[in-house]
Amino acid sequence: MKYNLASMENKGDNYMAEKFKYQEIGELDHYLFGQGTHYEIYKKLGAHVGVKDKLKGTYFAVWAPNAVAVSVVGEFNNWEIGKDPMTRQEPMGIYVAFVPEAKAGMIYKYCIQTQAGEEIYKADPYANYAQLRPDNASRIADVLNLKWSDKRWLNKREKFNCVKEPLSIYEVHMGSWKKHPVATEGIEGFYTYKEFALSMTEYIKDMGYTHIELMGILEHPFDGSWGYQVTGYYAPTSRYGTPEEFAWMINYFHQNNIGVILDWVPAHFPKDAYGLADFDGTPTYEYADPQMGEHPEWGTKVFDFGKNEVRNFLIANALFWIENYHIDGLRVDAVASILYLDYGKEDGEWIANKYGGNKNLEAIEFFKHLNSRVRERNKGAMMIAEESTAWPKVTGDVEDDGLGFSLKWNMGWMHDFTEYMKLDPYFRKEHHNQMTFSMSYAYSENYILVLSHDEVVHMKGSMINKMPGVGVDKFSNLKAGYAFMMGHSGKKLLFMGQDFGQYREWCEERELDWFLLAEEENKTLKTWVKDLLHLYKEHPSLYELDHDSKGFEWINADDASRSIFSFIRKSASGKKNLLFVCNFTPVEREDYMVGVPKLGEYKLLMHSDKKKYGGNGKRRAATYKAKEGECDHRPYHLKYKLPGYGIAIFEYDE
Repeated sequence: MKYNLASMENKGDNYMAEKFKYQEIGELDHYLFGQGTHYEIYKKLGAHVGVKDKLKGTYFAVWAPNAVAVSVVGEFNNWEIGKDPMTRQEPMGIYVAFVPEAKAGMIYKYCIQTQAGEEIYKADPYANYAQLRPDNASRIADVLNLKWSDKRWLNKREKFNCVKEPLSIYEVHMGSWKKHPVATEGIEGFYTYKEFALSMTEYIKDMGYTHIELMGILEHPFDGSWGYQVTGYYAPTSRYGTPEEFAWMINYFHQNNIGVILDWVPAHFPKDAYGLADFDGTPTYEYADPQMGEHPEWGTKVFDFGKNEVRNFLIANALFWIENYHIDGLRVDAVASILYLDYGKEDGEWIANKYGGNKNLEAIEFFKHLNSRVRERNKGAMMIAEESTAWPKVTGDVEDDGLGFSLKWNMGWMHDFTEYMKLDPYFRKEHHNQMTFSMSYAYSENYILVLSHDEVVHMKGSMINKMPGVGVDKFSNLKAGYAFMMGHSGKKLLFMGQDFGQYREWCEERELDWFLLAEEENKTLKTWVKDLLHLYKEHPSLYELDHDSKGFEWINADDASRSIFSFIRKSASGKKNLLFVCNFTPVEREDYMVGVPKLGEYKLLMHSDKKKYGGNGKRRAATYKAKEGECDHRPYHLKYKLPGYGIAIFEYDE
């Protein structure tokens, strides 16, 4: 199905720079919202400071189709029910009110009289700011007229092709990356948006990541959910500051050439009484049938993807973050749970589709619509799927019956990689295919190789403690693993703490163990990862043909008895190709030879013997000459004394 842009669509820099002035909801707004194509509905619903009859105040608008009556209550009317009643507009059941006394910064809720005769208090689904938990009222804020100075970045983003350009992502949880001492900074100790931006920018630029992925930014009530149970889809969390300060952070990252990806959660929402659940006294945002509308495993509600207004809420929300806050991409959480009707459910707990199958046909159309709109309106912006099954064409074109995502997390690679790396080196020879199998499907989707927060929680162990052995062996194993990951086809993602060998599992209640960087082993691991990341950005062979089998070639994928992998990454031009050799046992191979495609010199760019990487400090030649003589089914070879857990990366031109 081809989705056409609505006629009211705004584009480009004019859209970004446009000063928003509130206009009352009109007939066209109702029509487009009812069709599910009002891509800027957030400009009309919610709370917006404006002027009416020469009086300054705030317009309120809320969709509550099954409500008997709605009032807006807050600081401006001493929470008095009925003092500011809202007028119902048809045909969509939108309630509106203009309150001169309501000013920016004031808190409010909607008091909804239900058909059952109850009065329930709800936060605004389209609120742009919220009270700090445990309080949960919405707060009036003007976020449609933010100040920006990142036009150069946005212009560059329009030309960005995430498939053919370098993409190395640092996944981070703001509240636990670094913290202030509680004694001096109060009970939270959180870095503010501004403090985080300054500190993180320094780290990202030094390490060489291209993008940062922020967990838990959309407003949520419970810290322990890590932000994956959202109550405020249009509000950056107040834990770290104001919406204006959040925008300042994004602007600062862009000024420093750092892209920003947000975790986005359209799969489900919590049952908190003030939130979306049974919003007007009936299932408004969720499916009415519990077999469709609830995740029994998570205890949450499921969005009703069959309702145009609900799809509009979510699609406009994605566009809101990208267009209003200049976010560069959304990582869409738990896509599989949306696509499969029986996800996390037992027999009898779900309803089949009209064909008798387990695919959510409404959700499929939702994703096609969502990704089409986001990517057409915002060239260069990314939609990234966390999809854990073999669903076909997740990153395929919508016109070819794909879902239209830009990229997909490679969960299969992650599982095979971590399981292999946990093995005692003696037994790795029996599981050699776990490291090679991923190349058999590497080009079926546009993949990101991920080692995310999910791999270092819930008793799974930190990355360094997944490694076999003790002490330096653990670090040598992990360095070899990271080198293999960097050479493998696909974009890259590491979770915070993994790049310096955090021992403890991640916990949202405490900051990372930065004190470990005083230890030599942790420091050398960080240097190794840093140099790999810079190598990645500087060599097109490592990213520009990720989507093409021409970009990767095994030299020897079958050296199971020695647990050695050798392969080539190729650039489109044939210049600065890279040859990787990775030894996953502690056994030194003094007589090691690797087959190569041509005679000539091979420049040794990185090797694990260097002292700064924790190696033995043994000096290596800067270049190696290929010699005639068959090896690995090739007519030429290099000789290289390969140490235990040794890594060698050579550069050559075709």
